[in-house]
Amino acid sequence: MKIPKRIASAVINSLKGGVVPRTGLPYITVGRESEIDALLHDVDIIADGGASFRFIVGKYGSGKSFLLQTIRSHVMDRNFVVVDADLSPERRLQGTKGQGLSTYKELMKNMSTKTRPDGGALTLILDRWISGVQTETAAETGLPVDSTEFQKAVEKNIFEVINSLSEMVHGFDFAKLLTIYYRASVTGNDEEKAKVVQWFRGEFITKSEAKAQLGINIIITDDDWYEYIKLFAMFLKKAGYSGMLVLVDELVNIYKIPNSITRQYNYEKILTMYNDTLQGKAKYIGIIMGGTPQCIEDTRRGVYSYEALRSRLAEGRFGREGLKDMLAPVIHLSPLTYEEMLVLTEKLSDIHAQLFEYQQRITQEDMISFIKLEFSRIGSDSHITPREVIRDFIELLDIVYQNPQINISELISSGTVMTAASSDVSTSEEEFAEFEI
Repeated sequence: MKIPKRIASAVINSLKGGVVPRTGLPYITVGRESEIDALLHDVDIIADGGASFRFIVGKYGSGKSFLLQTIRSHVMDRNFVVVDADLSPERRLQGTKGQGLSTYKELMKNMSTKTRPDGGALTLILDRWISGVQTETAAETGLPVDSTEFQKAVEKNIFEVINSLSEMVHGFDFAKLLTIYYRASVTGNDEEKAKVVQWFRGEFITKSEAKAQLGINIIITDDDWYEYIKLFAMFLKKAGYSGMLVLVDELVNIYKIPNSITRQYNYEKILTMYNDTLQGKAKYIGIIMGGTPQCIEDTRRGVYSYEALRSRLAEGRFGREGLKDMLAPVIHLSPLTYEEMLVLTEKLSDIHAQLFEYQQRITQEDMISFIKLEFSRIGSDSHITPREVIRDFIELLDIVYQNPQINISELISSGTVMTAASSDVSTSEEEFAEFEI
């Protein structure tokens, strides 16, 4: 497995820091086949004009964010536009002090495509749309591109797209802004184009400012930002993309809101999104939210405290361990198996060796010993997560690389690499009886 150094560095450094790398995920993806298959099935529905809404539920470090980023990479390869944001005390779904608008701004900032995977793709998308219409018009009409007739034909095709959006909520103003952007592109007015992009990003503070700059007497607010997300999804389809995927992580920050009324308003916004996608009011859009079991299932403060959501999302009577319904709106992440953890450590050791250009010294037997040690911690059956195991293993790789004289098996068996593994609890032979390679 050959991996470019810059990607190898990003993968190792991100994982060691406990965060999910934005690039290189295919090199380290292990397990989660059923979850990925289920979410990609949703993607096919979205591309066909449908919509979907899912919750990814797992404890801290269990792989929620990793799964979201993996799906992000998959759908961009399928010509989707992805917007993503982590919620925080300053970014919520609904607020009275700009918290909802802050989430919208973060989503727009992180708008990504296959050719612009790191965000900031809005201008690229708008320019590509205009260029695409011009190319299609030239192929259809055969007119010279510098002729008046060609320009009229392009405008006609542009306005067909714009008019189809004007029937949606806020669609008229959205369409007007697209018109302004197109005309600014034709005349080479980059300043006017920048103003339209600024408006789409939610950066105008007052209506009077938007009126003075663009002649539009409306701005994006805390209350209506989601309507513009739906508008973007429809526009992106008409601009040549397959659809739009919205990823919202760290739902726990709504759970942490101290004011119960404010929490309920945020859960009401989730209900609106959920109903829109399942009732066909939104098209070409998928929404995936990530959260911990507590922030979803707590009936006092979590999502389930909002009865309308709890009744829609709670598991039925037939779901149980080993029989998960991957078509349900809530996907619970199961722990990675010992075998999957071994495959992951093999991948990481290979990437680490390539990054630092050394001959790999850790054997498969060493990796098995390491995994046994990790899972021998007190409470590991319910509390250990892939994040902790990965972080410990990269630390082990770093130490072995920097100290070539060290005896690896003795280092692992001593448990000195992992401070949390200093307990005297050992793993029984029966527990690992099925852990055969």
